[in-house]
Amino acid sequence: MKPLVIRSAIVASLGGLIFGFDTAVISGAEESVQRVFGLSDGMLGFTVTTALLGTILGALTAGKPADALGRKRVLVAIGVLYVVGALGSAFAPNVWLLQLFRFLGGIGVGASSVVAPIYTAEVAPPANRGRLVGLVQFNIVLGILIAYASNAVIRNMVEGDGAWRWMLGVMAVPAVIFLLLLATVPETPRWLMSVGRTEEAEATSRRLCSTDDEARLQIDEIRASMRADENAKDVPFFTPAHRKVILMAVAIAFFNQMSGINAILYYAPRVMQEAGASQNSAYLMSVGVGVVNLVATMTALTVIDRMGRRKLMLVGSIGYLVSLGFLAGVMFYYERVGFDSTSSLLVLIGLTVFIAAHAFGQGSVIWVFISEIFPNRIRGRGQSLGSLTHWVFAAITSWAFPPIVGALGGGVAFSIFFVCMVGQLLWVLKVMPETKGVPLEEMERRLGLGSARDATPAH
Repeated sequence: MKPLVIRSAIVASLGGLIFGFDTAVISGAEESVQRVFGLSDGMLGFTVTTALLGTILGALTAGKPADALGRKRVLVAIGVLYVVGALGSAFAPNVWLLQLFRFLGGIGVGASSVVAPIYTAEVAPPANRGRLVGLVQFNIVLGILIAYASNAVIRNMVEGDGAWRWMLGVMAVPAVIFLLLLATVPETPRWLMSVGRTEEAEATSRRLCSTDDEARLQIDEIRASMRADENAKDVPFFTPAHRKVILMAVAIAFFNQMSGINAILYYAPRVMQEAGASQNSAYLMSVGVGVVNLVATMTALTVIDRMGRRKLMLVGSIGYLVSLGFLAGVMFYYERVGFDSTSSLLVLIGLTVFIAAHAFGQGSVIWVFISEIFPNRIRGRGQSLGSLTHWVFAAITSWAFPPIVGALGGGVAFSIFFVCMVGQLLWVLKVMPETKGVPLEEMERRLGLGSARDATPAH
């Protein structure tokens, strides 16, 4: 593999690292933000969720600019949004401006979730594509760990309520590095071909590929993909023939967030402090949770093609039920008798098992599964629908979590997630097909999908 390919993939995946960092960094700041600005639980939930609202907008709108302006230019715009969002949030004099800058940073996160994998897939030679695209997911999880570690360090170094500003502002550092490194990587051959810059596309492909044969294969693949995209434009999406896979994509994305994963990532230190941990201990515990998340994700990515998607989801679903049931029980008991150091340790154990279950199951399976169940002709729209469902329910759970905990307690909040995961287990057992190693044509036959000619709009 040429150094340019590795550098390009690492630069694109750095967008994923910042994405993960932004996802988790608010966990260290939210308590101080609530106190400094005098926010109710509901307003705190909305302030945290503004980034997710931006994420929804970014994920929905990134595709067209990436096609019109190029993948690299949109990645530059994403880097600018990251810098503006980080610095604006750090210096915000009131909660309204904090919400605005978190929204702008969220647009960058949502756009990155679309454009970074596309860029990596399009610069990677066919033989190395899987590993390099997987680098984006790895870096998202690594970004979450770095955010937890950064919060713990800043909490110990900066005294008083100003620490939260440093926590949010420090994201500008990797964002600036991201922008500088983007200047050293090329535009993708796929986009250059799509705008008629064929000679430049072929020259870039030769720079990226190890041999002329590999470069020719990449260019041939691009031409075939472009022809398929042309044919797909006239294929309707919401049809009876596609109903089954559409419902599957919506279901797995719905269950992904109704596990409570984003709410727990955002509020992990608060949950552990509520359970009796000291402030410093809660931040260090969060780092431990981040390490488990990273290790479980790496483990899942090494076995997903051997064990299969459905087995990972079964293991993850059982892990969800064990951990969420345990957490709900601990919360209900200690809410009655009072929290102490034992309760904080028990909650840490429960959260650790929960994060491991998520990373090994849903976290590693969701995007692979969605990409495999949709035929080529509607795959892009299927991915968009799954992403939209994912981010909408991420916003709902993150907004609702603080008011529910504040009014009804952590036991009720974890019980809600537990009930939803009972639904996921039943869905996996009764509905979810195995997609490991199944050719596209065979997958269409197994799922009963009509061909493009048969697809007719639903009424």
